[in-house]
Amino acid sequence: MSMKCKTINGLLYASAFAALSITACNKNISSTTTTGTSASTASLSSSSAVIAVAAGTSANDTVYIMQQCGKGQQRDSIAQADLPGSITTYLGATYAGYNFAKAFTVKDSTGAIANYAVIIFFNDKPVGLLFAADGSFVKVLEQREPQDMHGPGWHQGGRFCNRDSLHGDSIALTDLPSAITTYVSSNYPGDTLLKAFRNADSGYVVISANNGLYATIFTATGSFVKRVELPQPPGKPQPLAVSALPANVLSYLADTYPDYVFNKAFSVTTKEGLKGYLVLINANNTRYAVAFDAEGNFVAAMPVW
Repeated sequence: MSMKCKTINGLLYASAFAALSITACNKNISSTTTTGTSASTASLSSSSAVIAVAAGTSANDTVYIMQQCGKGQQRDSIAQADLPGSITTYLGATYAGYNFAKAFTVKDSTGAIANYAVIIFFNDKPVGLLFAADGSFVKVLEQREPQDMHGPGWHQGGRFCNRDSLHGDSIALTDLPSAITTYVSSNYPGDTLLKAFRNADSGYVVISANNGLYATIFTATGSFVKRVELPQPPGKPQPLAVSALPANVLSYLADTYPDYVFNKAFSVTTKEGLKGYLVLINANNTRYAVAFDAEGNFVAAMPVW
């Protein structure tokens, strides 16, 4: 399906953003106001439930990380060195090559740490992450543009417009540039192409099977960037409709990647039967491959690009 919402071309993501060092964050963000309502910068100050991130070269490129605190909680800015070792280990293992931007403790009314909120840049895109007090990963935080603070969280033509569930970011394999298909056939002759996607930076992600599932990344001009093996269970993958995924898989994805966009799913089987599932999603314009066992329990997740 070709994208009918506006593609964001050539964004140069920056790591600077504005946030108060101590921010109360118990203000609710209404979901009932008509989409497109502007949110003034002044309204996102000491009572804000969001963290502002400069995601481009102009003021209009700001995005807001949605980090709703509990009653009486507040965020305190901390240095990267003050994060628990388990968080820095997780970031290094999961988001290899990331750039640190900001981190906060989320403290309750007694001053005890309830959570950590961490903002990084991965492949030059902002990623907000929430961790528990013990440093264990909780979820990827939703992002919104300033005019989408109220309502469903996106607007037509915006950076997150594929959340409307009508305009996907997949493209037909026959529409791939010849430079990409030639590269794959020359370097990975055993690959069977399964699916292709167009990224917000106009680059491409090509999903293929070759004794496993792979994502091969290309620039907008068709130049090779990298190839990663996706974390599927061992076995033969078969395309699967989202409606056929177990309920606990869908619940995990909704809880862990708020407002994610479904891309593709596979069931994985051997001659002994079902071994698990692999689901490809887009969360805030970062793609993830998320693996589950045959019972639908989470196994592993990988940010693809």
